[in-house]
Amino acid sequence: MIVPVRCFTCGKVIGDKFDEFVVRVREKHEDPEKVLDSLGLTRICCRRMVMSTFEYIDDITAFEEGLKRQ
Repeated sequence: MIVPVRCFTCGKVIGDKFDEFVVRVREKHEDPEKVLDSLGLTRICCRRMVMSTFEYIDDITAFEEGLKRQ
């Protein structure tokens, strides 16, 4: 998966915080707002970058496997 290294708007480094965010929200079921605060992502632009990054590889792989079957 391609995670942006820096926020597109302000340039703050966010790439190293994405994995921890995903683990804490998905596996530990923590509140996303509190996780972002604890990671130091207080600006709206940085929060947007982390929250809007999706893992598309599973969707793409499933689509490609369906095409191969046809």
